Amino acid sequence: MEKDSEKNSEKKNSNSDDRRAAFSAMTLAWELGYMISIPLVALALGGRFLDKKLGTEPFLLLVGVCLAIIISSYMVYKKTTDIINKK
Repeated sequence: MEKDSEKNSEKKNSNSDDRRAAFSAMTLAWELGYMISIPLVALALGGRFLDKKLGTEPFLLLVGVCLAIIISSYMVYKKTTDIINKK
């Protein structure tokens, strides 16, 4: 009887750990998505707005996209190094 209850207890702990791991993975995926999409959208729209206002199409749009890539890459790098250093 005790062995059965131990097995059930281990199963519940395993299920709980699996759910936590899945939730952590989903949280990380959402964070990385926001780290990439928000700078890209903001800087691309800002570049497009300035291009139309200053008549420099598509120069500032491309500058905005390049800046967004650099900023997003740095933010993702920092996040991954933080995760690696925690383990």
